[in-house]
Amino acid sequence: MMLLYVLFIIPLTLAHSAYGDFGYSRRHQHTWAQEHKACAGKWQSPIALSSARAVALPLPAVEMIGYHNLLSGPVKLTNNGHSVALSLNKALSKKRLPFVFGGMLNKDQDYELEGLHFHWGIKNNRGSEHILNGIRFPMEMHVIHRNMKYPDLASALQHEDGLTVLGIFFQLQEEENEHLYPILRTLPNIQWINTEAELNVSITLASLMPRDTEIFYTYRGSLTTPPCSEAVTWILFPTTVPISFRQMNKFRMLSNGEEVLADNFRRLQDIGNRKVYVRRIEPYFASNVEMIDLNVESLQWYWQ
Repeated sequence: MMLLYVLFIIPLTLAHSAYGDFGYSRRHQHTWAQEHKACAGKWQSPIALSSARAVALPLPAVEMIGYHNLLSGPVKLTNNGHSVALSLNKALSKKRLPFVFGGMLNKDQDYELEGLHFHWGIKNNRGSEHILNGIRFPMEMHVIHRNMKYPDLASALQHEDGLTVLGIFFQLQEEENEHLYPILRTLPNIQWINTEAELNVSITLASLMPRDTEIFYTYRGSLTTPPCSEAVTWILFPTTVPISFRQMNKFRMLSNGEEVLADNFRRLQDIGNRKVYVRRIEPYFASNVEMIDLNVESLQWYWQ
């Protein structure tokens, strides 16, 4: 049984350790492409998002199925030296894992939960990987899903439509966010690198999500860590999730084996010829025949 869990936790953390040791300093990030050619690709992530430059369309909503259900089976947090990752054991899960569809994802294809992790800064003015309208938030959470037409993560990474990642920004406030308690109370148990601990209370994905998911940005990009596979359809929500100053500091008490685990975000990548779409429901869309009959499958991800 333990073997099953070990085999499963590697893809949940996007194989942070499986692809070798890497650092987040500017010097270290320049060396990623030496071992992983995709890290020098044309469609890398993260990028700077701009509401003024995004193409606004009445896209279908992103449907999140099972997000309000308690995650079944052992739910564990791991400090892998690069992030804090939440994982489940598929072999012991009694229910179907949460999945998503809609937006600009391929029609009639579901994307099943693989896991989630966080990126944060040592100071409050940085931490998120993506930037929205010039703002870098103190933390960003990535919820990873695999296209179920591919049997496993390794296969999915070989295809442009292999993964979708939901990006959630966290914004500081004075009051604590009680929905974060299950994770925050477990952090002291994973202070050191390569340690893991099971959550002692149940949790739902919905409790970690922003209240408003109707508006989102979407674009084609990559993993933000080696091997930087260009296999991700990104979906990012501008509505933030609150976190208190005290709660944010608990992430900064973790160790990566050498120093404080923080500033674990990749530098911004060139957007190139990629389009960024933003879902908006505007009044004028209702009177525009082309918008009413919008064919999402006909939309292009890149400027011609």
